[in-house]
Amino acid sequence: MKAPAGPGVFMRFALFVIAAALVAPAVAGPSAEEKRQAREIYQTIVEMDTSVEGGKTPEMAKYLADRFRDGGFAREDVNLIPMAKTAALVVRYRGDGSGGKPILLLAHMDVVPARREDWEREPFKLIEEKGYFFARGSEDNKSGLALIATTFLTLKSEGFKPTRDLIIVFSGDEETSGVSTQTLLKEHRALVDAEFAINSDAGGGQLSEDGAPVFYGMQTAEKTFASFTLTAKNPGGHSSTPKKENAIFDVADAVGKLRRYAFPVMWNETTIAAFRATGPITKGKIGAAMTRFARRPGDRRAAAVISADPFSVGQVRTTCIPTMLAGGHADNALPQRASVTVNCRIFPGVKVEQIQAQLQKIAGSKIEIAPLDTYVASDASPLRKDVVDAVRNAVHATHPGVRVVPTMSSGATDGVFYRAAGIPTYGTSELFMKDSDSYAHGLNERVPVDAFYSGLTHWRVLIGELAGKK
Repeated sequence: MKAPAGPGVFMRFALFVIAAALVAPAVAGPSAEEKRQAREIYQTIVEMDTSVEGGKTPEMAKYLADRFRDGGFAREDVNLIPMAKTAALVVRYRGDGSGGKPILLLAHMDVVPARREDWEREPFKLIEEKGYFFARGSEDNKSGLALIATTFLTLKSEGFKPTRDLIIVFSGDEETSGVSTQTLLKEHRALVDAEFAINSDAGGGQLSEDGAPVFYGMQTAEKTFASFTLTAKNPGGHSSTPKKENAIFDVADAVGKLRRYAFPVMWNETTIAAFRATGPITKGKIGAAMTRFARRPGDRRAAAVISADPFSVGQVRTTCIPTMLAGGHADNALPQRASVTVNCRIFPGVKVEQIQAQLQKIAGSKIEIAPLDTYVASDASPLRKDVVDAVRNAVHATHPGVRVVPTMSSGATDGVFYRAAGIPTYGTSELFMKDSDSYAHGLNERVPVDAFYSGLTHWRVLIGELAGKK
């Protein structure tokens, strides 16, 4: 994830109550052998430093490929694809075809870097302590990856025959460039073509600080991450002979204009349904504004109230904010160059080029604007009844009666590439966590031990609902 997207941040995102069953389906918990295998895989992959600095993603991909081959998957169905310094792994669990097109199950093998001197514990060693698994990647995203892998291996050993092909896709650089996913979609589309994708790297359950389940967030949309440089250039000169034309002044003027600008109010199926559901249970003027906005999409007064809250503003508009500043070359010289980096979180359905053009209009002709990278935008995924029902049943298997709600996150995952390629994607992490326990990308990242093992039930039920015999 390129921004926090673990379960702990979903309380800040839009919520929509889809359904809440009063009785949970009867599901047997994982066996001791299944838990042992999950722990073994989890520990092995966590202790591989798959950050861009550690460079062990290809080693991890090979380890997993060997596990699948040893577990009964045909060699031609286990595809390890090297890509520069990383790799991707695609594993096909063949079904009988009666259930339709394949389903993708997504996770990523890489993690963000971790400095040993900053952590209380060794970051690349799985440590079980006080009811938690501590390690870099324990939450983001090696928990989901280990559990999906274990579920595949367990179902295979049990002789389970899905009604459609199930395709694991483990990418290798989600935390950086996303090239492995983009390459799969462009050059190996036959391997990953599917009706829709289930993404373990998004969504998840929210617990209150006393441990009670509050809701489960199913990610159906994510905003596009895009950064731009706004640059002013000038011949410069001696600081003892100042001029009105000054590169730093020009950049400061552009930033001032951006500060006063608000992108147009927007909405989609997820956000309107979310406001309709959560407005009545959200205290204060923000809750009232959500209710009014759901009743009258685009309501200006409601949008103004929502936009005043930093945790809610992203639900009604694109946001662009300056994050880095640079300029000048000497303290006694007029600056020849000054620039500011602006990071945008773009509303689904809006093209990156549109935002760049609007930034140019805001900043004026003295400013040159360029994207820092190549970015991909996508629309929100539709709320499919089959997926919604399956996720609800998987959640209720371990947390009976908990509300299932779709979310639109401001972070970025591999899901954006699949949505852009026409494959609807749904974030369905197995983890239920407290806000105070979510440390993805941070120090002392951790996962509750019980939540990890409960995830085996989550994935078994989810796969059975989507691709099992009825």
